[in-house]
Amino acid sequence: MNRWLIQGAVVCALSMSVSGCYYPPVAYPAPVPASFERSFSAAGNAMREQGLAIRTEDRASGTIVGTQGNATVTASVRQQADGSVRVQFDASGARDPALIDRVSRSYDRYMGR
Repeated sequence: MNRWLIQGAVVCALSMSVSGCYYPPVAYPAPVPASFERSFSAAGNAMREQGLAIRTEDRASGTIVGTQGNATVTASVRQQADGSVRVQFDASGARDPALIDRVSRSYDRYMGR
């Protein structure tokens, strides 16, 4: 009887070591690259959110210019050769050194980052 118990335990142990857990593959959505239109819109909205008055908004050139007092912030939105979009903010005459950082953070929020 002891022999059957040992053989049963061995069979049970072997079957447990062979079996495993199955986890079905999970598909995650690929990150969507930013489009020019979405990036351009987000740049303008970010500048407005930070209190800049938009003076120029030219989609053809990808340029947005906003002012706040003596400060001027320019957003340049460019489509790259690889299809990606590059957005750059430049400030001049800003008495508030954190203005460009706030605009940049607002842009990131609009882009879902």
